[in-house]
Amino acid sequence: MEKKETNILLTFSIIGLLLLGNVGSAVAVKGNLNNHADFNDSVNCKPDAGSEAKIKNVIVMVPDGCSQSVQTLARWYGGESLQLDEMVAGTVSTYSADSVITDSSSAATAFATGFKTTNGFVSVGPEEDTLMGIVADPAEEYNPLATVLEGSKLEGKATGLVATSRVTHATPAAFASHVDSRNNESEIMEQMVYEGIDVVFGGGSQYLLPKADGGKRTDGENLTEVLLDRGYQYVDNESDMLALSSGKAWGLFASSHMQPDIDRAEFAPEEPSLSNMTGKAIELLSEDKDGFFLMVEGSQVDWAGHANDPIYEVSDFLAFDEAVKVAVDFAKADGHTLVIVFPDHNTGGMSLGSYSDPAYDETSVEDLVGPLENMKITSTGVAAKIGTDISSENIKTQLKTWWGIDATDEDVAEILALENNGTSLDYAISEVISRNHTVIGWTTHGHCADDVPLWAYGPDHPSGHMDNTEIAGYIADKLSFYLAETNEQLFVEAGEVFSEDDGDGKLDDNEYSLDMTDPSNPVLRIGDAELPVNKNILVRDGVTHELEGIVVSAPATDKIYFPAEVLSLL
Repeated sequence: MEKKETNILLTFSIIGLLLLGNVGSAVAVKGNLNNHADFNDSVNCKPDAGSEAKIKNVIVMVPDGCSQSVQTLARWYGGESLQLDEMVAGTVSTYSADSVITDSSSAATAFATGFKTTNGFVSVGPEEDTLMGIVADPAEEYNPLATVLEGSKLEGKATGLVATSRVTHATPAAFASHVDSRNNESEIMEQMVYEGIDVVFGGGSQYLLPKADGGKRTDGENLTEVLLDRGYQYVDNESDMLALSSGKAWGLFASSHMQPDIDRAEFAPEEPSLSNMTGKAIELLSEDKDGFFLMVEGSQVDWAGHANDPIYEVSDFLAFDEAVKVAVDFAKADGHTLVIVFPDHNTGGMSLGSYSDPAYDETSVEDLVGPLENMKITSTGVAAKIGTDISSENIKTQLKTWWGIDATDEDVAEILALENNGTSLDYAISEVISRNHTVIGWTTHGHCADDVPLWAYGPDHPSGHMDNTEIAGYIADKLSFYLAETNEQLFVEAGEVFSEDDGDGKLDDNEYSLDMTDPSNPVLRIGDAELPVNKNILVRDGVTHELEGIVVSAPATDKIYFPAEVLSLL
């Protein structure tokens, strides 16, 4: 891929002339982010020229929602050391802009953009009213924030996302989209498709398709057709994915989330493993002579913590460790690849040891891993096997068959009491069985505020304690770009350089409006040019131009943003 060169100063000079000397507005746009002190030190540091020759590729890997205790359990359960054991480098703090306990979207925003944001937000600035006082120099409210994936793409590098969740879920979404709610998955998918990412593997095909075709989109657009029209290969099973040998590719292997690793053989054998998705993504991306950026998420370690399900937790973490080995093996052979691994937060507060027999200070390896060894599927899988027959007999039968647990009448009574009180059956099963049949403890079904491990491999890899925001700056530094400039290049606020439509029935060349005739498909109009929101295209005089970034709206502030490239095209 060739690096796109955009002369920002020249562009703003051109638009200044177009606006009859309105140079002040243009300069204000270019200086807005820096002058507002929006960029903390890690993002504002200039790249270190000495690292440019060393690091060509960066692979970020996130075992969502886990802590050091998961790594310890995985080592005991697997009976051998892990790939991650060789990579221990430090710790990462995780708090968000509005809470000491982060959610996945705000955490991913931090390490994708370098900024803290509000829980639930995806790579946009935080809501000012909710900010904690400890957050210094926050980003401007609801402003879209450039990500390291977007910065890498502008540098001419290939880019990729891999996840076992829907690819529109919080962590992958934060690298490729900009919305003020992680639940806006249709909007996230549209931005992701038009972002021009080279390789995307995971779940979530329902957000590519309109409702008329069995999907969940309400805008009527079939994004699978968009991908094919743009030259992507599209696959939906492991065999077809493994057959890919070159080019751009999307592989969505489930309508919603993919299956947990331990459940795959029983429920979805056609789905690929995380390690196979990682290997194929690296194979395809490494064709780019300019290098690549790849984010890989072991999404469901988090869900195991939410469910307090120990076999789900340890098996998905081990599957993640296998994917890390694939990445590190490539990095060792390549010599110019940095692999950075860290959870976004802890989930569940799992502890190895609890007040049960035998006494906690006499706990043996067998006490710890024995109850897990006969578990063949997750608690979600057990609940699926139980189905609608929640009789005591059937629950006992399925627990014995799939978990090797001889559940008592008291166990079943506890499970049914939780289920009758609104707890999902899988959560009820794992909570009761963990408590009554294992020495593994849990403190919550939610997230925790503690620091998480940092693992790394490769030249100039990070070490010590880092805040999650510092990771984005570190990546940008090693790949030799400057996130402040990436923001300037991708997100010009329309009101800073154009006037709003004066309502005279004609949109002059220096005026803009947001056409909401179809609320599901808003369009930014600048003079006679059309820029559909959430897409990277500009249409003028019947000619369509593909832009280097997407058009983004911020409904909460009535602002809209477009790449600076638009100014030169106009």
